[in-house]
Amino acid sequence: MDILQATILGIVEGVTEFLPVSSTFHLIWTAKFLNIEHNAFQKLFEVAIQSGAILAVVVSFAKTTRNNPSLIKKVLIAFIPTAIIGFFLYNIIKNVFLEHAALQISMFIAIGIIFILFERLFSKPLTRTISSITYQEAFMVGIAQSLAVIPGVSRAGAVILALMALTFNRKDAAVFSFLLAVPTILAASIFDIAVSQQAIRNNQDIFLLAIGLLAAFVTALAVVKWLLNYLETHTLRMFGWYRIALGLLLLIFGSW
Repeated sequence: MDILQATILGIVEGVTEFLPVSSTFHLIWTAKFLNIEHNAFQKLFEVAIQSGAILAVVVSFAKTTRNNPSLIKKVLIAFIPTAIIGFFLYNIIKNVFLEHAALQISMFIAIGIIFILFERLFSKPLTRTISSITYQEAFMVGIAQSLAVIPGVSRAGAVILALMALTFNRKDAAVFSFLLAVPTILAASIFDIAVSQQAIRNNQDIFLLAIGLLAAFVTALAVVKWLLNYLETHTLRMFGWYRIALGLLLLIFGSW
């Protein structure tokens, strides 16, 4: 991997981390198109640079969390299912899910179809705000997020959809998904670095990680603001159709 490739992957991470389109899926397939070997360092890089996007959330929502300590507790409750599943399925995630292209594309398309069907069939008004979320609901949302250990599902997409099913409005659902990303991705990054630190071979690798982190941070700052504005007046249908179109293109490309 070179500096340009690290920058591109950082931008892809920043753009896709908080959109319901699966950042891991996009990083894996962008790396394929850039002909980057999916070795131990690349796997570590894909997880570690997500911390750059998380820093964008910390900067953007510092005031929100300071003024609402109970929300922080509920976010931590929602984090528990993912922490448990991520810990016990770590080897399967790294060696099966991250390597199984057909599974990734299938889940990517399937979740897109679910987005479209949900927006078409779910009729209850989405009026609740995250200030009203209960601890039990937070835990249920955490279970939904844990499904995103499979690349293609989308952590943000699972959280937003689960909250919408509980009649939370789309914008507040996105905000909760942003906040829940902080402990989820921070823990994943720390755990992955601790387990795979031997994958960092030299100072060049550290420099590439820093480049990816910075690119992800700057890009995510803009995307977070854009998504909140978008969801005030739009549904998830666009993301659903995007998933189906891209998934089919990748299937065609793979058949070639």
